[in-house]
Amino acid sequence: MAATDEIRREWFEKDYYAVLGVPKNATQAEIKKAYRKLAQQHHPDANAGDPNAEERFKEVSAAYDVIGDEDKRKAYDRAREMGAAGFGGGFPNGSPGGGSGGYPGGVRFDATDVNLEDLLGGMFGGGSRRRARPSHGADLETEVTLSFDDAMAGVTVPVTLTGPAPCTTCHGSGAAPGTQPIVCPTCGGAGQIAVNQGLFSMAQTCPQCRGSGRLIETPCPTCGGTGATRRKRTIQVKVPAGVKDGARIKLAGKGESGAAGGRPGDLFVRVHVRPHELFGRKGNDLTVEVPVSFPEAALGAHVQVPTLHGPVTLKVPAGTPSGKTFRVRGKGAPKRGGGHGDLLATVVVDVPRKLSKEQKKLVEQLGEATETSPRTGLGVS
Repeated sequence: MAATDEIRREWFEKDYYAVLGVPKNATQAEIKKAYRKLAQQHHPDANAGDPNAEERFKEVSAAYDVIGDEDKRKAYDRAREMGAAGFGGGFPNGSPGGGSGGYPGGVRFDATDVNLEDLLGGMFGGGSRRRARPSHGADLETEVTLSFDDAMAGVTVPVTLTGPAPCTTCHGSGAAPGTQPIVCPTCGGAGQIAVNQGLFSMAQTCPQCRGSGRLIETPCPTCGGTGATRRKRTIQVKVPAGVKDGARIKLAGKGESGAAGGRPGDLFVRVHVRPHELFGRKGNDLTVEVPVSFPEAALGAHVQVPTLHGPVTLKVPAGTPSGKTFRVRGKGAPKRGGGHGDLLATVVVDVPRKLSKEQKKLVEQLGEATETSPRTGLGVS
């Protein structure tokens, strides 16, 4: 076995799925959702002066760093499965000893039984240390409600958020203005140090930089070196014309600030559109009901139909039945990339509830002059 193979001791000792409160068969989306919830709950900025919350935040972040990455997750699962098989379920007392004959569960483990380089798929670069990557900030989500007209026209709306945000003094670096963080001299920026455990060379979190891979010699006076402050901020959200109810708009880099100078998360804005008193919507088409009188439907007419930008004239042919739908081209909702959908105008014949004597007489004359019944096709009169 290559002496340069490095394995995280925590991989054999800690159940990262339990840390995030998800089952082992959880999807990546479920893992991310659980992490975001716990990270926001235990974030140091939301629990000032609470060391337990800070420790829990680090534990959650460490778990997500592994099983939140598909490649690392596969290696972690394989390592734990191999550890359970080869070490009788784990390392008693934190080392690969114990059990009958000095081996866990009485099972002898030979270094030649497992090729850890194959097991981890080169995850740690054959023993070479990688520079620690700054932690990505958490994504945020909020909602806005628009009128139908604003959704069709497009509008810019302000969204107010309260929570961790990039420090305005150091712009998220954590270092005082005019200075920069330096590479940790203990771990060389890897965030981990190798500790000889006999059979394995274990990678442990660097005690000097606490896993960040960098040191801040002169902390920012505003955020104290964290790179973030808890504050209220207002973000202008541009909602495109024609947005649909339930649409989700992404604003890159507008989420929570990343730890150790990491990239901020994203902000997702869920859009709700209030119903319109006249118009409905089917995809990019708008719908509207157009009442017409019986004479207009029977004899034909030109009627005015409302649209988003003023009325247009619709030709109703003679003999048009109630429920007939006409398509008015280009009078629907704006489309992404340009153009508009259509307006679907459905004719509804308006039957008067009360007739004058003269109107009643004329309708009776029409009935007497009608030679066929509309129910002939039903086999009844």
